[in-house]
Amino acid sequence: MFEEEFEESRLLSGSKGEYDAEENALRPKRMEDYVGQEKVKHNLSVYMSAAKARGEALDHVLLYGPPGLGKTTLAHIIAATMGTQIKLTSGPAIERSGDLAAILSNLNEGDVLFIDEIHRLNHAVEEILYSAMEDFALDIIVGKGPMARNIRLSLPRFTLIGATTRAGMLSSPLRDRFGILCRLEMYLPSELQRIVERSAKTLGIPIDEDGSYEIACRSRGTPRIANRLLKRVRDFAAVSGNGTVGREDARRALSHMEIDELGLDETDRNLLRALIEKFGGGPAGLETLAATINEDANTIEDVYEPYLIQLGFLARTPRGRICLKSAYEHMGMPMSEKQREQLSLFENE
Repeated sequence: MFEEEFEESRLLSGSKGEYDAEENALRPKRMEDYVGQEKVKHNLSVYMSAAKARGEALDHVLLYGPPGLGKTTLAHIIAATMGTQIKLTSGPAIERSGDLAAILSNLNEGDVLFIDEIHRLNHAVEEILYSAMEDFALDIIVGKGPMARNIRLSLPRFTLIGATTRAGMLSSPLRDRFGILCRLEMYLPSELQRIVERSAKTLGIPIDEDGSYEIACRSRGTPRIANRLLKRVRDFAAVSGNGTVGREDARRALSHMEIDELGLDETDRNLLRALIEKFGGGPAGLETLAATINEDANTIEDVYEPYLIQLGFLARTPRGRICLKSAYEHMGMPMSEKQREQLSLFENE
């Protein structure tokens, strides 16, 4: 619970938060308008065209990758392309097998059922899902003890779309029942710039090319963060009275939010600073590092580390976390001879 509350309150989190209502208006409705993820888009388009030509429902789809990359948006586009309805729920919301049975029994032929955070389904619910996905049937136990009997109800052929940020936490039986697996990658600044410009047009925010690129470069490769930063930059620009958001407007607003040119905020920098100053650049164990900066270990692992690793600032080793050379350079902190030797040993392993 702590991690979820923290992520929602953090501007640079890819998790959903208070801006979701406005975010829905920014979602593209067609595959042609969806920016980035070219391989995923191409493959899904082929699968959907083939399924429509056969007059069948699309096979079950698993979308996985870091939060904020557009998994929910893709699910809506798939349903719209297939010409069917989409029903939305999440793993934590389905507490009992009866909840899932009620959802499944209300689906129509070809409908899309989208389950966000599918890795958080409890075991009893997951077992009900197996036969529903594979045999399009619902097994219900009626009665108790010696009088109990199994009743199998037929379900319409539907498409389950599961979304997860932790594909490794899915059980093998569940993962194997998805016919289509799509991994979403972090976005390039050029792709995020197109997203920022599209969102600015939708929201009526005047912004020039330099301003949109500045926001894109600080969005940690995540469209959801790019849209959040755009709206906060809009607020600063509105107060300052500038007509169009330019590069300097964006830089000034992001500087007030303590977001640097690579998209790191103060908490990211505190983690790197602690690792360099208190542990000599590492290696340091996750729990020890978490205690040092007074942060939850799971939050560090799920929220901070992925982007720092992508930037080449941090590495996970069997002995713990270590800072890489680029982290010292970005933080403006010199490397001691001992740290150089230690880093050299790591690079030669």
